[in-house]
Amino acid sequence: MKKNILQFIVLFCAVLTIKAQDNDNKKSSGAQANNPLANMTALNFHNYYIPKLTDAPSDAYLNSSYLRFAKPFSSGKLLLRVSVPFNTVSLPNTSGNVVSENGLGDLNVFLSYNFISKANATVGIGPMITAPTASNDILGTGKWQAGFAAVAFVVKSPVFQLGGLLTWQTSVGGDELRNGTNNSALQPFYFWQLGKGTYLRGAPIWYFDFKNDAYSIPLALGIGKVVKVGNTVFNCFIEPQYSMLHQGTQPQFQIFTGINLQFLN
Repeated sequence: MKKNILQFIVLFCAVLTIKAQDNDNKKSSGAQANNPLANMTALNFHNYYIPKLTDAPSDAYLNSSYLRFAKPFSSGKLLLRVSVPFNTVSLPNTSGNVVSENGLGDLNVFLSYNFISKANATVGIGPMITAPTASNDILGTGKWQAGFAAVAFVVKSPVFQLGGLLTWQTSVGGDELRNGTNNSALQPFYFWQLGKGTYLRGAPIWYFDFKNDAYSIPLALGIGKVVKVGNTVFNCFIEPQYSMLHQGTQPQFQIFTGINLQFLN
């Protein structure tokens, strides 16, 4: 399943790149195609394939696919983003044997108020809620979680863009038999437009689990392609990530792939 998803994303990007026609302002399009707070309805398909974990048997792996939908309101001042994960988890149980489960994970909702919304900078902050919707205990926390998210996107030039996403959440209810949560994530992202819709990118997630004293700090460098087909902007990418610092059972190496769709008004 995980290989089929990865192959589909890569193949789709390749076909789209061949068939689509370049527009006249690719560097500008590439910048806005990577803006998580862009004033456009968006639908994203993301996949993290994690074939190697720290402090885990060699045959343990993870695969997480996300369906993400973003909708702006109030002339772009408010942005609602909903993330639905579908996870495959293959990890050792209490007996030391590796067991696999796959299914729905915990649904996440984030509402951003964009208090800065300019051509060269967008900054937003707002509440975040995660619901215990996982179809199996190993695929989620079993807890309602609440916190906040803050995101910024800066267009330094038509060539360079950078920004970051900071989130924090903790458990506020749910299954009393499950362990509580208290975690934060910092996701720096950086983009270098090469021209004709092609760009270099990095968007690693630095994860900190305060409850279990675990963390993972990966570095990333990938490549993407932006093309406009009708009133839809397609943004396809592949991005290898490697964890330089980590503690606990965390991703050692992973491949982040995605197809982002922005629908122009």
